[in-house]
Amino acid sequence: MAMRFPRAGLFLFFGVLLSAFRLAHSSTDNDFSKVRAVNLGGWLVVEGWIKPSLFDGIPNRDMLDGTQVQLKSVGLQKYVSAGDGGGGNVTVDRDAASSWETFKVCSKPTLCIFPGFLELYQLWRISMNEFQFRCLNGQFLTASDGDIISATVDSPGDSETFYIERNNTLLHIKLLNGSYLQVTDNHQLTSNYPSRPGWDDDMATFEMTIVANNLHGDYQLANGYGPEQAKTVLTEHRKNFVSGRDFYFISQKGINAVRIPVGWWIAYDPDPPAPFIGGSLNALDRAFYWAQIYGLKCIIDLHAAPGSQNGMEHSASRDGSVDWPSEANIEKTLDVINFLAQRYADNPTLLGIELLNEPSAAAVPLDTLVSYYKTGYQIVRSYSDTTYVIFCQRIGNADPMELYQAYLGATNTVVDLHYYNLFDPYFEKLNATENIQFIYKNRLPQVQSLNRANGPLVFIGRSCRLNLDSSILFAFPLSLIGTLLCNLHSSGEWVNEWNVTNASQVQYQLFGNAQLEVYGEASFGWSYWTIKCNSVHWDYEWNIRNKYLIGGSLLISPNYMLLVVGCLMYLFGFLSVLT
Repeated sequence: MAMRFPRAGLFLFFGVLLSAFRLAHSSTDNDFSKVRAVNLGGWLVVEGWIKPSLFDGIPNRDMLDGTQVQLKSVGLQKYVSAGDGGGGNVTVDRDAASSWETFKVCSKPTLCIFPGFLELYQLWRISMNEFQFRCLNGQFLTASDGDIISATVDSPGDSETFYIERNNTLLHIKLLNGSYLQVTDNHQLTSNYPSRPGWDDDMATFEMTIVANNLHGDYQLANGYGPEQAKTVLTEHRKNFVSGRDFYFISQKGINAVRIPVGWWIAYDPDPPAPFIGGSLNALDRAFYWAQIYGLKCIIDLHAAPGSQNGMEHSASRDGSVDWPSEANIEKTLDVINFLAQRYADNPTLLGIELLNEPSAAAVPLDTLVSYYKTGYQIVRSYSDTTYVIFCQRIGNADPMELYQAYLGATNTVVDLHYYNLFDPYFEKLNATENIQFIYKNRLPQVQSLNRANGPLVFIGRSCRLNLDSSILFAFPLSLIGTLLCNLHSSGEWVNEWNVTNASQVQYQLFGNAQLEVYGEASFGWSYWTIKCNSVHWDYEWNIRNKYLIGGSLLISPNYMLLVVGCLMYLFGFLSVLT
């Protein structure tokens, strides 16, 4: 005799299933008991690795600001060298390159760290053919001492600007007055070549080696294209890279907030200081409008501060230097915070303002940062009592608890720390299972410990892409967790990417689920980096659409999952009766 499903059980089963479905798709998904955010990275602050095509139209795009080059005389087969890293005459007498022979293509003197090559010169780009060359110690190559080229000037001008004629890797270098550089038999570099050289005139011809071309941010884009073309490129990018359709999409996947990186020049819109391009303020206003339509909240993140707080492209560094920790730049930054707080404090969509993203532990003293954070907190509080003020931890060799020990503010404060299963040699050796186990065995206890700390809430915020040598990368904290002291919340940022090669879709799903489960424990919440990206596993929308990340409300909200599990248990229990 066939067994029939009990009527009461049938109603219960479908009733619970319907409740789960309604909960999974209801507007309560966008409650703010915890933040579930996506970063709008690469939109209003350019990061070339997120959208490399932004740089495709730049002439000589391998010679952007901050590019590190070495110059070798074709005639002598010796490298151009600034002895002791600058401060004296330039010689052409080295058989092999060291950091004395490495220059940056740049436009102003600032602190830079060179990766061990003393023949490196750093370019500062003036136009597509005009450059300045900076040495290890910050001095620029100059023709200010007659015909002899030296490296003795700290602030570059016309005498430090050189016109480059290029034939692939071969160069002719001339002054703006038309005089060409040459090497002499006694290994000097002079600017008195008697005529216009040909490519077979070896004493006036140099071979250029590009050692590093890693900076692709707002400075490189704007200075590379020039103001008119850069405005065209960025206007199109800001219009189309993120749109209302993206806000609708993420609102349907259990996301309740967006973290929006902005640059300091937004406060000067529509005519920011050169070379930056106006228009980002209008785009930020549109983001608030879309967020209000689709029930999302906004966190404004000051991603790029004046002078750069970490020397990376995403802080709009010109050449890898960190000049932010000066009185003038800090005051300018506080003015930007005042501008943002005043403009958006009364907007019901504003959730928080992050005062500074990823300051460098190596270059930003803790006492300087704490003082800035305390003043920034007071500025935000002068406009709003409820807006969360978010303090990002220093990146590099910094104590993860250092901001917990500083009284940064009384209410609604968040400390932001960073975790990654990337950028550290330790993770290069882990397979998929070991990476997932690391999340549970190492990250979960850390998050729980931070939650129990007497202070901030925890926010798992954002992962970043770094172009640093391994000795620096090894010192980076591995994740972003935000925390609130006293009434402080913590949250963090994460990404569904790792160093595992040829990982399967299921393995990515398991890795993503582990992070969602563990970072969901953070007392303030988390945010995913980033909404779109050329590297697909960093791309939130790609991960969701291709089911590499099983997001949405069922996964994010444990109560919904319990309902579904209850339904399945009831069904399996009934089926066991049939057998």
